[in-house]
Formats: sequence, structure tokens, C-alpha cells
Amino acid sequence: MSAPLITATDLVKVYRDFWRRPIVRAVDGLGFELHKGALMAIIGPNGSGKSTTLKMLLGLLRPDEGSLSILGHPAGSIEVKRAIGFLPELSALHSFLTPRQTLDFYGSLFGLKRAERTLRTEQLLEMVRLKAVADRPISGFSKGMVRRVGLAQALVNAPSLLLLDEPTSGLDPEACREMKDLLLALKGAGVTVLMTSHMLGDVEEVCDEVMVMSRGRAVARGPVGDLLRCDDAVRFIVDGVSPSEADRACQTLSEALGRPVRTDSPTLSLEAFFLKTIRSDEVPFKPAPFLLEPRR
Repeated sequence: MSAPLITATDLVKVYRDFWRRPIVRAVDGLGFELHKGALMAIIGPNGSGKSTTLKMLLGLLRPDEGSLSILGHPAGSIEVKRAIGFLPELSALHSFLTPRQTLDFYGSLFGLKRAERTLRTEQLLEMVRLKAVADRPISGFSKGMVRRVGLAQALVNAPSLLLLDEPTSGLDPEACREMKDLLLALKGAGVTVLMTSHMLGDVEEVCDEVMVMSRGRAVARGPVGDLLRCDDAVRFIVDGVSPSEADRACQTLSEALGRPVRTDSPTLSLEAFFLKTIRSDEVPFKPAPFLLEPRR
């Protein structure tokens, strides 16, 4: 297996008051690794240390103890900042700019040449479905549209690591579905994604791995399927079974096992039903071409 993209070892972060007296131990001995191509979520109650961990990864905070490296460099170094993209929970974009101007501006901050900025801007606008409104000021956009501009901005430097803080928070079901489709497309393009979220259904649907934090510590970590699997129960799925056939099968299985057997029918999620009702067609998201290029 290749070297981890992120390596965190025994991280500790203590918030202090004006007189440097400790107030709260926000992160307490946290350690984890994240490998290239993963899509992982950090979940936990408010005050569990999620945002503090994200800020340390971004280099906005320094750990008081422990070590944190990204791509083999210390978190917060110039090499790391060039290689990451970030979407905060509240996108603080310049409302008087258009999406096209916004992406061109952030591309210039990364030192991209004009021709490359122009090409990436057009590719990202198409990817997040904002090309038709690319020259309208962001001030007139819905929250879902603003989030899409924010995500495009986070991708303008073709990051190897994408950090997302509550990416689906406050979005309507359709915008939420679009965001999740885009995250899956980015993962397919080889972008490593680490996100925080309180929307557990969204995490379950798109993430490979989950880390549960409580009081600054990781109390559970692993693949979503492994964490959620009930090892003491088995579900049988058979298509095209009539109610009478199901009853007979249940009775036979119950007699063979010597315990009650119950059946249920598969159902759609409410999100799937909602989108099926309001949409007549589905157009899958495609990552911008430059995101598919091998990273140097």
C-alpha cells in the first residue's frame, strides 16, 4: 500500500483564555491516516473536535502536541497549501463578482497563467452546471448555486486533497443530490476527499470511511459497511415473489431455524422518491478534464 496522504499522530489542541489558562481540550490524542483516493467523513456531536481537526489540517491552527503531515510535508506548509482545496461551511465569496470572475480571481492567487485560468474556469463552470449563469453576480444566487461556485473555487488548483466542511448543510434535496453526485465523480477522478458533516444519511451514501469523534477523541473508525453491518442478522432478497410464496417460505425457514422469521419489502428513500417525482431526466456530473490528469 502507498504512503498515507494524511498522517496524524497523537494530536492535542487546547484552547486557552487571555491569561493562557486552559479552557477546553478540543482535540485529545487524535491519530488517523487517510490514503489517496479515499472519501472519508468525520462525524460527531457539536464540540467533539471536528472543526478544530479541519483547521489543523488547513494550517490555520497548530497542534499543541503530536504531529500532522500531508503529502509528506508539515500541515500548513506552502507545498501543502498548493495541493489542497477547501470549501468552508459558509462560502464567503465576493457577491459582486460573477462565477467566471470568481474562478479567474482564485486561479490568479494560485499563480495560474491566464490561458490556463480561462480553460479551467470554463471546465469547472460546465462541471458544476453554472455556465448559463456564469456572468451573473453571485448576490442573486440561491444557496445551492453559491455552494457550487464555492466547490468550483476549491477545485481551481486541481487539488490532491479536498477538505469540505458541511458540504450539504442547508441545501434543498435536489441541490444536495447534485453535491453528492459531484463528490462521487471527484472520488472517481482520483481526488481524495475529507469532509465533516451532521447529515448522516449523506455520509452513509457517499463515503468509504467514517471516523466518529467524541470529546476530542476518535471513538470509532472504519469502512461504512463494516461499521453498520449487523452480524447477528441476515436479510434474504428474492425478486418476483408473491405474498403467498413469501408466507410459505417464511414458515418453512421458521420451522427449520426454530425461531420467528419476518419479511419486509424494499423501499425507496424519501430523497429518491422526491427526485424521481420532480425530475424527468438525470444528467450525471462529470469531473473537469484537468482533474483526470495525473498529478505531479
